[in-house]
Amino acid sequence: MLDRPADANAATGPPRFAPASRHTQSPSGPSLREVPGILRRRKWHFLLAMMLPPLLALVALGQITPRYTATGTLIYDPSEYSARELQSILRVDPTTDAVMASQAEIVRSLPAAGRIAERFVLDRSPEFNWRLRSPSLLGLVRNAAVSVWESWFGSTPAGPAEQTAEAVRHSVALAVQNAIKARNLKQTRLIEVSFTTEDPALAALAANMAMDIYVTGQLDAKFDAVKRASEWLRGRVADLRREVREGEDRIAAYRAREGLVQGVQAGLATEQVSRLNSDLLQAQAELAQSQARLDVARGRSGGAAQAAISPSVVQLRAQQEQISGQLNGLLARLGPNHPDVMTMRNQLNAVQRGVAGEIARVVAASEAEVRAGRDRVATLERNLADVQSQIDRNAQAQIPLNAMQRDVEASRTLLNSVLERIQQTQQQTAIEQPDARVVSPALPPNEPSFPRWKLMLAAAAAFGVFFGLLLVWLLELADTSLRSGDDVRARLGLPCFALVPQVSRRSLGWVRVAEYGVYKPLSPFAEQLRALRAGLWLRARQPKVVAITAARPSEGKTTVAVALGRSAALNGERVVVVDCDIRQPSLAQLLDMDGKSGLVDCLLGHATLAEIIQADELGSAAFIPAGSAEIDVAGLFTSDAMRKVLEQLRAEYDLVLLDAPPALAMTDARLLARLADATVLCVRWRQTPFGVVRKAVDLLEDAEAQIAGVALTRVDARAHVRAGYADSEVYHPRYGGYFRE
Repeated sequence: MLDRPADANAATGPPRFAPASRHTQSPSGPSLREVPGILRRRKWHFLLAMMLPPLLALVALGQITPRYTATGTLIYDPSEYSARELQSILRVDPTTDAVMASQAEIVRSLPAAGRIAERFVLDRSPEFNWRLRSPSLLGLVRNAAVSVWESWFGSTPAGPAEQTAEAVRHSVALAVQNAIKARNLKQTRLIEVSFTTEDPALAALAANMAMDIYVTGQLDAKFDAVKRASEWLRGRVADLRREVREGEDRIAAYRAREGLVQGVQAGLATEQVSRLNSDLLQAQAELAQSQARLDVARGRSGGAAQAAISPSVVQLRAQQEQISGQLNGLLARLGPNHPDVMTMRNQLNAVQRGVAGEIARVVAASEAEVRAGRDRVATLERNLADVQSQIDRNAQAQIPLNAMQRDVEASRTLLNSVLERIQQTQQQTAIEQPDARVVSPALPPNEPSFPRWKLMLAAAAAFGVFFGLLLVWLLELADTSLRSGDDVRARLGLPCFALVPQVSRRSLGWVRVAEYGVYKPLSPFAEQLRALRAGLWLRARQPKVVAITAARPSEGKTTVAVALGRSAALNGERVVVVDCDIRQPSLAQLLDMDGKSGLVDCLLGHATLAEIIQADELGSAAFIPAGSAEIDVAGLFTSDAMRKVLEQLRAEYDLVLLDAPPALAMTDARLLARLADATVLCVRWRQTPFGVVRKAVDLLEDAEAQIAGVALTRVDARAHVRAGYADSEVYHPRYGGYFRE
């Protein structure tokens, strides 16, 4: 609070004091460190702004009709249909978020809302039928305008056409649809269905009905789809049967026309070829056997083979060999001409002739058999060639026949499949289940869903806190006044000598403010006056002539000047206070010196300096009133008479206080500040805008006035302590032992 500026440059003549170097800054927003202090000094604004939204919310909530929301839950669990042909009709898509969102929209569809409105007769409820509500202010104004129009012009002005019953039902259904809410619970197949209305029981009934409509709708949709599929399948069966019958007729006609006779296992020609091939092979084998027997009979094979020509030949040859053996035995014993030998030779010849005859007969039979075999083989080969030609012709004719057979077979296969699917469809209808079911039915709610008193009041309270902080912040930004010594130093670059407190009426009693320091020399008020005097005294060159001014009226400069003079006089200094506010003097009135000669009279030569000096009744200080003349004050303050008066006062007194007019509007203040050794600027605490003070300082600096510092006046000590400024410490209760009120 007590600041000592840097040394001023020495100057010749009366002591002059250069202003301390200043680096002023424009007002800016409060920092976070200042927030507690700001809230302390603006607590009433903050509390009022904080309480206003909850109070308004409380009043508004009292005017709102409560609404209740009943909520139920159903699960969407589609089952796959087994019939492949029906999957295109009853196909179940993968359960994605899009599918679940679509199902939720189906729950709150307009047809479902219409059924709910019809079931509970909601067209008679003003909540859903706006035509039954009491007319609003706008409606009353419109009705009044219509009445005036009819009375003046005798006809009704053109307006919207009356709604039909269908339009009313549609609007009620839309209102019911808006009351239904359905949403998919994330990462689940659950759908939460709710209904909001003013009646809690109706809310539960409507929510349950919405879920029932959805579930039954799922089942009805499946039944309808199965019915349509069955009808389509039956129609398809009739078409396929007709196609099969027509195809078979075409095949039969084609076979008859082309001569394509079907055998047991294949075509007739094919079976003939197979049979002829078998007969030909057999005939060729028999021919080979006959040829072999013929060769044997002709003796082209070994004896053993020849012996196997026939049993008779074998017997004859055996007999021939026996006789030949006997003959050889007889020849060895009897000789060739022995009768027994001759007889035996005759028998051998007879046997040999029998063998030759038998062989000839066998050869003839074999040759006949070979010829017959060759004829049969040739015949079979001719027949096989004829049948093969027929097969080639039939193969060409079989190509269209095969195509017709494939078509008929495909139609027959499809017919069998469709007949099978019809059976499956009938079975599926008997066991069909809906894709959704109710998991948790809705129950009548016990508390309204809107308005949510606790939540809304909490939100209003939070908004109130925010609004209060915003209001305080805006007020702080809008408040450009000077609020502390730090504020003065930071924004003006000037020292703050004193925080002169506002003395309450209770503390004053019958004493005036200017006299309070005399009667209460140990009070904070008197201490701040001493701080102001110390600030002037501690300067490098102690000023004798000090101009005390302000930026605008009612800043307390006169009170400060008088009180400072008396305080300095109590400390043993010779002090004179000069009222230089000629246009609006207040010193004479303050000290009961009305009508006495003053400074103007002295400067005009109507009175001497000794005649205008008035003694203080409360102390040793002296006072010079302004006087009563109304002339050009600026000319007087720049005259030699004024300089002489100041030189005399400087010589006779230790401290000369010039009570100057406000510096912003009066030129006199700048002239007096130029004549003084130092100038003290009085600024009313938290009242005078910074711009006004800054302008006053600029004007004084332009006049080359030596501004020593600033005194904040009329400070509310309690408010200043709550604000938390550093210089508010002087008013803290902990210093109560140093002061006496």
